[in-house]
Amino acid sequence: MENLMTSIFAPVRVGRYSLPNRLVMAPMTRSRAAFDGTPGELAADYYSQRAGLGLVVTEGTQPSDDGQGYLTTPGIYTPAHVAGWRKITSVVHEKGGHIFIQLMHVGRMSHPDNTPHHRQGVAPSAIAPGTGMFTAAGMQDIPTPRALTTEEVRQTVTDFRHAARSAIEAGADGIEIHGANAYLVQQFFAPSANTRTDEYGGSIENRARFAIEVLTAIAAEIGTDRTAVRLSPGTAMWGIDEGPEGPDLYRYLVAELDKLGLAYVHIMHQGNEALLADIRKLWRQPLILNRPGRPRDQIGADVASGLADLEAYGQMVLANPDFVVRLKTNAAMNEADPKTFYGGAAKGYIDYPVLSAKGDTSS
Repeated sequence: MENLMTSIFAPVRVGRYSLPNRLVMAPMTRSRAAFDGTPGELAADYYSQRAGLGLVVTEGTQPSDDGQGYLTTPGIYTPAHVAGWRKITSVVHEKGGHIFIQLMHVGRMSHPDNTPHHRQGVAPSAIAPGTGMFTAAGMQDIPTPRALTTEEVRQTVTDFRHAARSAIEAGADGIEIHGANAYLVQQFFAPSANTRTDEYGGSIENRARFAIEVLTAIAAEIGTDRTAVRLSPGTAMWGIDEGPEGPDLYRYLVAELDKLGLAYVHIMHQGNEALLADIRKLWRQPLILNRPGRPRDQIGADVASGLADLEAYGQMVLANPDFVVRLKTNAAMNEADPKTFYGGAAKGYIDYPVLSAKGDTSS
């Protein structure tokens, strides 16, 4: 345990930044933004409380009206969004932290009731995900999306580029593209969601093209050393099936992205250890690994073994603003309350107790 902890607390270089430890706050949707997509008033407290981790990755943040899927998620494409995020990045920096804004276009995982323009969702192909979504009127089936035209795919790349520039204007240290969890980028990967016959569908190279174009455009706009991506190879949810070619698609994709020299790749691990080992070999920059449900006594194991350079944690960080201190002192952890994950105000958001100087907890 002690050796694992020694590794995880060692400094590390990621992109243009020197981070004090190898712990990452995973991106987690909290649904507490204003209806126009401006981050909520308490978001600065929430993120600054957790600035002791080496890197904070924000909740998924839409790059456009089309990119929103859920109620009260933040955006980063208008002046109001930029001003709202600037309040957050400034307090994280005051605490000595580093923060990347995650750009998340949900694609077909959307409902017209939840978006500013109340339009049908967009996707690689007009195939519904076959699941429901929470709206102001309760749970509703997600409607069949509209297939993006080839020109609209290119416009979506431009939308991502604009959002990345807006994130930097808001003071973010960089951006992470959400290429995981059945959202737009992964929808292009999966034959179950992508039946296109243009240059964005069919072969492995074509299905990976959108992701590569997005990351290439953003890297050109803000620098490769401030551009990153999250992937979840093998995710099978909400109608996503990457098929037998899935692992080879990721091998191709990671090898191509390695040529760009991005700040990092962040893997949401779904259990394919052989593929993970191949990604480690193909990827020469920092690798962040998130193993959902990892027990506390295994924190640091992937860094210690050399499989990852950093490790990302979600619910434990959500429930423990002083996560790093608790690890270093072997203190007990607060338990996360799922009832307060999404929506609401301070409860379950900024009021988890922290350790006092004496080692007990106080709020």
